[in-house]
Amino acid sequence: MTLPGDPRPVKAGKAREEEARSPTPRDDPQPVPPRHEAEQASLPSPCLAADTDRFASLPSPCLAADTERFASLPSPCFVVDEERLAANLAVLDLVARRSGARILLALKAFAMFSVFPLLRRTLHGVCASSPHEARLGREEFSAPDAEREVHVFAAAYSEEDIRETARTADHIVFNSPAQLERFGPLAREVAAKCGRSPEFGLRLNPEHSEGTVPMYDPCTPGSRLGVRRRDLQGVSPSRLRALGVTGLHFHTLCEQDAAALARTLAATEEKFGEYLPQMRMLNFGGGHLITRPGYDLDLLCRCIGLTAAKYGLQIYLEPGEAVALNAGVLVCTVLDIVRADMPVAVLDTSAAAHMPDILEMPYRPEVAGAGTPGEKAWTCRLAGKSCLAGDVMGEYSFDVPLRPGDRVIFQDMAHYTMVKTSTFNGLALPSIALAQKHGGVRLVRAFSYEDFKRRLS
Repeated sequence: MTLPGDPRPVKAGKAREEEARSPTPRDDPQPVPPRHEAEQASLPSPCLAADTDRFASLPSPCLAADTERFASLPSPCFVVDEERLAANLAVLDLVARRSGARILLALKAFAMFSVFPLLRRTLHGVCASSPHEARLGREEFSAPDAEREVHVFAAAYSEEDIRETARTADHIVFNSPAQLERFGPLAREVAAKCGRSPEFGLRLNPEHSEGTVPMYDPCTPGSRLGVRRRDLQGVSPSRLRALGVTGLHFHTLCEQDAAALARTLAATEEKFGEYLPQMRMLNFGGGHLITRPGYDLDLLCRCIGLTAAKYGLQIYLEPGEAVALNAGVLVCTVLDIVRADMPVAVLDTSAAAHMPDILEMPYRPEVAGAGTPGEKAWTCRLAGKSCLAGDVMGEYSFDVPLRPGDRVIFQDMAHYTMVKTSTFNGLALPSIALAQKHGGVRLVRAFSYEDFKRRLS
């Protein structure tokens, strides 16, 4: 399938625009922490040599205004592009092979399990944020001939969480030493009864903030996520190993490039370097926008290779957005045009219920065939059908006025959408379809009143 157009990923673009306005020195970073320069000179290059031209022939990252193919689909409907997923996986596979990193799918971003058979050909497993995600990963991501890893992290666990998680997880990451001491023995006991032996990890907070939107910044001063260095005063590396900790984990990024990772690694080494030689693995977390055009793959591979070589570690990455970046759209329909300060096209979807990141981040998603206000002949505001006054996607311009019945296609809607939808106002959940490599479109799932009712008491 050949897909026209190549729009900038908007969610990532929002983060980059914010970073560009930052007055901090991050705009001109040292590409690798200086302490590694001597080691870098002696290492063979494990990376991609800024080889962005090699990816120029990949399928275009959007389904664009392909309304004829979508005519038979219900509306609204998420349509995920199988070919674009495969293209993203090709980049991730190249990084894994060149650097030796193991790459996990972050289920919190993308959990469309009908495409897991495709994803598990490349990815080494999943990372989960709850017992339910962990169970989904164990049941759907692994296959008899392709066992895959299940890693779990949560800000806190209940006893029931641990009992469920220990039955499915290969690696359980704790957010505090207190939870590790409280639940580590129970996790081992439950897992042993299931023939499992999970490894334990501890999440670190290097107190190095790369985020520009506080809601998405795990290292904001008041963050509850991860252990600060002062929390480990008096806890030796050998004590952590005695508690069963074989891995450390940090997550500081959100839709960012490898330069932000290099700075985070320097901060992590400075605060927690004494613990690294005692570990088997180090998880670099998520937020790496690896499949975005222009991402510094060279630097990512150097960060992975140098850290692994220096401390003898297996490195993990947990991208979510990078797996499904520009790999899907949300197809919806104009229901009415009302007049306010400008024409308002009311759609059969909702930012609040179906695309909540629009309001939470906030950001303005791209729409196939649309321009910025005033760029094209007719400008309007696109809005949802819920009762929320602020259920608005943004202002756009079109070559001709929209009319009831017209299809509107929001781009880059595969990640952090399906996993976050709700039935607010009783709105039906969008259907889910797959645009297949051979050109067909298969309806994977449609939702009904019963799905709404089952969520209520």
